[in-house]
Amino acid sequence: MTQHLKPERAGLDELVIISGKGGTGKTSIAASLAVLARGTAVLADCDVDAANLGLILRPTVREEHEFMASKLAFIDQDKCEGCGTCLEVCRSHAIEDSGGRPAVNEYACEGCGVCFHVCPAGAVEMRDVVSGRWFVSETPYGPLVHARLGPGEENSGKLVTLVRRKAAEMAEAQGKDLIIIDGPPGIGCPVIACLSGASRALIVTEPTLAGLHDMERVLEVCHHFEVPAQVVINRFDIDEANTRRIRERCSARGIEVVALIPFDTEVTRAAVRGMTIVEASDGRTARCIRALWEKLNSERPEATPKGR
Repeated sequence: MTQHLKPERAGLDELVIISGKGGTGKTSIAASLAVLARGTAVLADCDVDAANLGLILRPTVREEHEFMASKLAFIDQDKCEGCGTCLEVCRSHAIEDSGGRPAVNEYACEGCGVCFHVCPAGAVEMRDVVSGRWFVSETPYGPLVHARLGPGEENSGKLVTLVRRKAAEMAEAQGKDLIIIDGPPGIGCPVIACLSGASRALIVTEPTLAGLHDMERVLEVCHHFEVPAQVVINRFDIDEANTRRIRERCSARGIEVVALIPFDTEVTRAAVRGMTIVEASDGRTARCIRALWEKLNSERPEATPKGR
C-alpha cells in the first residue's frame, strides 16, 4: 500500500485528479468537483498539452504570462568568421551552410548550446524562446491557474511545476488550504511533475482492458512518489466484467475504489451546454459525484504544519 508523503507545500492539500489514459472522463469529474467545492479551493489545470478545464468552468482571464524554458541558437553574421566549427559539432544537424555562412534551422535546434561554447568568434547566442503561456483566471467556482504549451514545444514538466507553484501561492494569499488539480493523462514527465509532493491522487479509469492496464501503470507512479491513491471507475456499467477485474486488482493492492459512476448521456449534453453534470442534473450520475465529493472532503489529510 502507498504511504502518506508530507506535501511539498506546507499547509496545503493538493488533490490531483489523473488517469492512465485519455478519454476516461477525468476532466468532467475534476470540473464537477470544482463546482462542488465552490469558493473553498484554488483550481489548477495541469494538462498543459491539452488544457480543457476552462471549457467547462467559464474562466475570465485576469493575467497572461509568457512561459520561456527553452533556448535556441542564433548566429550573428556580423561576428561570424565562417570557420565551420559549429557545423562540425552540431549533432542535431540544425546548423546549415547558407552561401558559405552557417545558419541555424530553428525547427531542428535542440538548444544544447555546444555551438555557443565552441565558437571561437563568439558569434553564437542562445536566445530564450516562448514555449507557451500561463494564465490566472476567475471562474464562478474559484480562481483557476492554467496554461497552454505551444505545439511541439518541450518542457511540459516545467510548465506543470509552474502552474502548481502559482496555484499554491494563490491559495496561501487567499487563505485556502485545498487545491484541486486536473492532471494530465499517462505516466510521462507532466504526470511526474504533477504528482511529486502532492497530498493524494484520484485516478479515473474506465472498464476496458486499456483502462485497467493504464490504471496499473499510473498506480505504480503514485507508489513510487509515495502519493496515496484512490480509484474511480467511470462508466462502470458498460462492461461489468472489466469493472470486476479492476476492483479485484485494486483490492489486491490495497487501493480503495471510492466511486462507481454510471454511463450517462446527460454528461455529454451538459458539456455541450458548457455545464457540469452536477449543475445540469440531479440524476444518478450527479448523485454519485456528489457522494464522491463528500467522501473526498471528509477524508482530507491533516495539513502539514507551517515550517515543517
